[in-house]
Amino acid sequence: MIQMQHALCIVRHHGRRFAADQSGTQLVEFAFVLPMMLLVFGVIIEGSRMMWSYQTVVAGVRDATRFLARVTPRNICDSGGAVTVFDDILVAMIRNDNDGSTILPSGVSVTGVLSSLECNEGDYRTEVAPIVTVRADVVVTFPFAGLFTLVGGSRPTLQTSVSDQSRVYGS
Repeated sequence: MIQMQHALCIVRHHGRRFAADQSGTQLVEFAFVLPMMLLVFGVIIEGSRMMWSYQTVVAGVRDATRFLARVTPRNICDSGGAVTVFDDILVAMIRNDNDGSTILPSGVSVTGVLSSLECNEGDYRTEVAPIVTVRADVVVTFPFAGLFTLVGGSRPTLQTSVSDQSRVYGS
C-alpha cells in the first residue's frame, strides 16, 4: 500500500512538472498555424500565376491588333473585304513567340480568336474610319486544381476574353 501511494506521488509530481513545462509550445503553435500558412501561400501562387498568364494574353492580343491594323488596307470599307482571313496568323501571334515556341504557361489555353471590322462614318480626314477588333477567349486551369478532385470537386477553371481595338492604318 505504501508503495502504491509512493507511486501515485511520483506520478503526480511528474504530471505537474510535465504540465508546467513549456519547452514545446512553439512547435505546437506552429503546427496549428501551418495549414493556414500553406493555404495563403497557395492562394498567392495561384493569383500571381493567373495575373501573369492574363497579362501575357493581353500583350499578345495587343500585338495582334496592331498587326491587323497595319496589314489591313486603309480603304477596306470602300473596296470591301474581310479581316477574318488573318485569323490563323493572329492565333499564332497570341499563342506563340517569334521562334514558334509557346509563350503561355501550362494550364492556360487560348480557345478562340475572333477578328472583326467596323466601318465608322463621320467627319474624319477620310469619310470612313475603319476599326479592327481582335478578341481572344482564354481558359485558365489552376495548377493546384487537382487537389479539388481529391475531395470530390471538379477542376476549377477561369474563362475570360481579352479584346483590343485599333484604327486601320493600312499598308
